[in-house]
Order: sequence, then structure tokens, then C-alpha cells
Amino acid sequence: MNVSAFDAIGLSVRLLTVDAIEKANSGHPGLPLGCAELGGFIFGEVMSHYPQDPIWVNRDRFILSAGHGSMLLYALLHLSGYDLGLEDLKRFRTLHSKTPGHPEYGAAPGIETTTGPLGQGFGNAVGIAIAERMLAAQFNTTARSVIDHYTYVLAGDGDMMEGVVYETASLAGHLGLGKLIVFYDDNQLSIDGATSLTFSEDVMARFAACNWQTFACSAYDIEELRRLVRKAKNDSTRPTLIKVRSVMGKGSPSFAGTHRVHSGALGADELRKMKQAMGVSPDREFYVAEEAVEFFRTRNREWKAHTTRGVRNSRGGRWRIPTAWRSGRRSSGGTDRRTISRA
Repeated sequence: MNVSAFDAIGLSVRLLTVDAIEKANSGHPGLPLGCAELGGFIFGEVMSHYPQDPIWVNRDRFILSAGHGSMLLYALLHLSGYDLGLEDLKRFRTLHSKTPGHPEYGAAPGIETTTGPLGQGFGNAVGIAIAERMLAAQFNTTARSVIDHYTYVLAGDGDMMEGVVYETASLAGHLGLGKLIVFYDDNQLSIDGATSLTFSEDVMARFAACNWQTFACSAYDIEELRRLVRKAKNDSTRPTLIKVRSVMGKGSPSFAGTHRVHSGALGADELRKMKQAMGVSPDREFYVAEEAVEFFRTRNREWKAHTTRGVRNSRGGRWRIPTAWRSGRRSSGGTDRRTISRA
């Protein structure tokens, strides 16, 4: 991913977010605006996935633990090619839509778990990483690795304040879940003001004490992000926390870096100022940069080239997924290791 594509995805995520929230007159723009480029980096470069086969067993998982920032996830699913169209984004926060206020499992492809209460997504991600470890132990052999995917999480300060995060982080460190990588959005703001009003602990020291490797960088430094993800993957014995410093509401001329942008529509006047500052017509709604479209079009061709309709071995093997798994059904007697077989 080059810097130009990085910026184009960031621009697209921001404008899709503010228009959807404005249309709904409800939502949380702060996190999506602040983490737009980071999300593009995760979906466009870091993750091994294929939007046309969203239940491919060995896909990497992405969990938005800070589920209130759901428009970040919806915008990225749309841009990267999942079955989530512009019309779905325009129905954000409406009854029976595929884009509810917080991500809901089953509402749209690419949503791995429901993330409403803060901390729950983090806890679920630990469980998903444990499942990867158990499946790998059951199906991998010395000759072939059938299961080898990563679980990525985007969590915020609100998550870190929850006890469930501490408990599950402790378990993840104890088990040495090296395929769990958490991006901690440290924007130092909450809905009521600075996090320093209620939260001052050293999160990095806490996670280090729980046997995690910990790193920190800017949310907008793609080269450093890339380097730290490589370092995270080089240690297979510990999960990783990457603290990224972002600007809540980045791109909002009046509210960026303030708690005002955490939640609520920005208003028509602010949207006009924002679009003008970004070089987009103020009358243009749900804008998507062509470079972002082309980037993900190319990535989908690349993902397709190394992905089959089923379980893919990252080293090139082809595997078949049981029909019952594909339809969401599982036998009550558990999974026989023979049900996954080479095609």
C-alpha cells in the first residue's frame, strides 16, 4: 500500500462516515475520523481475507471492540468489496438495516462478532484467538498448516477501562496467543472530556505485566505501523498491543481533537467546511475516491488468486470446507477432523 492509496482510503472513510451520521442524525464520528487511515491499512495491507468469500475458514479476523465507531467498519467493508453497498450505508442506524448503530453479528458479511458494551469485543477476540489455536492443534500437521490466521482488534480507551479487558488480556498473555494483535486507539478523549478526568493508569505497563509485547506509534505513520506489525508477528509466543496516537475527529475543521466530535452529527455547516477543506464539493454526498476503489479492486484480484472457496493453506494448499459449516450448521456431536479434507 502506497501513501497515496492510504490517503485516498482515509478520505473516503471520513466522508462516508460523516454523511451517514448526518443522514441518521445519530452516531459516533470521532473514532472513524481519527482511525480512517489505520483501518485502511489493516483491511488493505495487513489482513489476509477475501471479501467475496467472507466465511472462508482461514481468513484473518477483525474485531472493532470500540463498536460505537461502527461507521469505520461499515465504510471499510464497503470499500474493500464486501456485500455492503452505498444504499446500506445510507440506511445507517435505521430499523432492519445491515448497518445498525453498533456492529451485529449476522447483520452484514465481515462482521465477526457483536460489539456493543465496551470491552466485550476485546474479550470475544481473545476467544477467537483461542479457537484458532485449538483448530491449528487439531488440524495442522508437520507437513501442512491448514489453520494459521490472525485476529486483529481495534480498541479504545473505553475498552481499556473495562474489567473484562484486564481479565481476558491476562488469559491471552498466559496462553501466549501470538496471533492476537490489538491496536489501541489512544486519542486521550472520552464522550465527556479528556480521559485524564477518570483514567490515568499505564496501560502499556499493565499489558507488559500480562506477558504482552507492547509498542507505540502514530496512527498516521504507515511505515512505522508496517514495521511494528512485522515485529508483532516475529514473536509467536506473546500477543501484541500496539498503542496508536490518533486525533479524534481528524478532518473536522472545528471539532477535531475535542470531545464534541465523539458522538452526534457534525451539522450541515461543519460538513460543508470539512468537504471544502478536503477538496470535495460540499454538495457531494457519500463520496468515494476513485483511487481507493481501484486500490481495493486490485487487492481483490490478488486475494482471489491465492484463495479458494473454502479453507486455504497460506502455503498454497487447497482445502475443502464442509457444507454444514458454510450454511452455518454444525452437528451436535462436534467436528470430526476428517470433515476438512484436501480438494
